[in-house]
Amino acid sequence: MNPQPELPHAHEPPDPVPALLGRVYAEAPPPLKSRLLEQLLKPLGLLSLAAVCNGTFANLALGSDLARMHIRPELAQTVDSEQVMALAAYVQQVSVQAVTGLSQVLSASPLLQGSVAASALVALLIKRARELPKPSQRDLEDFAA
Repeated sequence: MNPQPELPHAHEPPDPVPALLGRVYAEAPPPLKSRLLEQLLKPLGLLSLAAVCNGTFANLALGSDLARMHIRPELAQTVDSEQVMALAAYVQQVSVQAVTGLSQVLSASPLLQGSVAASALVALLIKRARELPKPSQRDLEDFAA
């Protein structure tokens, strides 16, 4: 009998961002929930949205203004924190910038100033944003070409 090969990430602790975002989302008022979802949904197409949480976010996007990605607060209320956690985990694989951009949304909200989860999430997102590699001039030129 051959032992199972050890997975390279088997001993890494789980990423705290989705769990913290789930807690923040649960505490947030409906208008802030809308802004958080808008930020997370920006980099995703309709097909990607259909893949997350059994299409919950595709339905949400279809019920919203897709051109401006404006999520109405009453639609944001239909999404629970578990679904937001799954969305955040998925979006991190697609666009780290979309997730780190949540720090701006959270920092601009006076409603979450006293939230420990929001403060911890903002601090973590800012730390991660500082660790991201800066694009070189050549990367920018390649992108413009």
